[in-house]
Amino acid sequence: MSIIEFSDWELDEFISSAISRLGWKNPTEIQTEAVPAGIRGFDIIGQARTGSGKTAAFGIPILETCSPSNGLQSLILCPTRELAIQVSEEIENLQGSKGIDICAIYGGTDIEKQAKQLQKGVDIIVGTPGRVIDMSKRGHIDLGMASIFCLDEADRMMDMGFLPDITWILGKMENRKQTLLFSATFPQEILDISEEFTNNPVFIMSNELEIEIPEIDQYAIRVGRINKMWALSRIITNMDSDDQILIFVNTKRMVEMISQRLNREGFEVSSLHGDLTQNKREKIISNYKSGESKILVATDVAARGLDIDGVTTVVNYDLPDDFENYVHRIGRTGRMGRHGVAWNFVSKNEKEKLNRIASTWNLKIPYTNPPEIKDGKRDKIRKRDDWEEESNSFGMVRIEIAITSSEISKYNLFEWILRECKIPDIAIGDIIIGKNSSFIEIHIKKAGFVLDILKNRKLKGKKLKPMVIS
Repeated sequence: MSIIEFSDWELDEFISSAISRLGWKNPTEIQTEAVPAGIRGFDIIGQARTGSGKTAAFGIPILETCSPSNGLQSLILCPTRELAIQVSEEIENLQGSKGIDICAIYGGTDIEKQAKQLQKGVDIIVGTPGRVIDMSKRGHIDLGMASIFCLDEADRMMDMGFLPDITWILGKMENRKQTLLFSATFPQEILDISEEFTNNPVFIMSNELEIEIPEIDQYAIRVGRINKMWALSRIITNMDSDDQILIFVNTKRMVEMISQRLNREGFEVSSLHGDLTQNKREKIISNYKSGESKILVATDVAARGLDIDGVTTVVNYDLPDDFENYVHRIGRTGRMGRHGVAWNFVSKNEKEKLNRIASTWNLKIPYTNPPEIKDGKRDKIRKRDDWEEESNSFGMVRIEIAITSSEISKYNLFEWILRECKIPDIAIGDIIIGKNSSFIEIHIKKAGFVLDILKNRKLKGKKLKPMVIS
């Protein structure tokens, strides 16, 4: 921890008040070196992992330099929409009431809505390369206006093939006066960019790169979005009276949504995100530290510096977009020699992300079912059918039934399903007749209907015992 305090820098009063409200006192190592240099206008090449405070390391200098003017002054590029949202939210929190217009621009959402935001005039854009280029070509962004360029997570940008896009964007920023480049590692492409697009940069190499992997139990639960609340309620319901749980999500909106739903179902839940006043934040943390509050929902940004020994369970309701954050999250539990467990909710679209997290940190994270409800307790949230989650890329749900090759042929089973279920033949996919059981594929629009019929029919005098296979 640095002996320097944020107050030593005599920051803008709005920024200083915002930092105090967040409960920050001492800057991290990367902030200690990057903030003063950035405020003085130097180009910076900084090496720092996620979780070391690098967003504030470049965010504070940018906010100090920019002013409310309805004219683009700074562009921050991020590799993913999730990170763009996270960075824009943290910078919004850091500016306090300074009045700077900050706009997050990313793909996968309504382009016309984002265009209207830009037409009103913005001071800082936080965006992904593809959408920034698209908006620039449509005339909604004038890159030539911006004087500050920041590239966040540069190594991931290279991994994702964004080098041509970054080069194009930099080529359009003819009035660029300052370049801030942050990366956890420095492959050759980044070194080439830094040499070409920076002017006498300050090199900052953080020593905060070593990460200790906590020794706790880690599990993954295959569950779709609509049933994550059901799985979460089971984990909470099974908690003992002296347990505490910390639930991580990726956005402020999700913090509020989950907290409201859990409170509505009778759980007493506290929430922590960057929009809280300092007094409210301190009260929430104090209640959680004392054990008075047992359930806390938080974002990574809000949980920075949260050091509580009583946490027994961490739930990654949303898997972190930044893999380093995974280690920081699960490290909140299993302290002071206590047993800790981390649960990861993984939809079919998130399986690859979990695989990459496990590979990055050489972890074994086995899949398991949500815990069974303990005796005397009951589910407060019921599980819902989620055929989208159970279906394959062709929209087919695979159902296993207790009928074998010695009892029926593939053709006869096909005809029997058509006759009993009265569905179009196009709704039936592959059929596999096995020695011990058989498998049929049914389109998601008919899967629930067919499953209910199979539960109440006999074939060759046998109950079929249908079961969905993921």
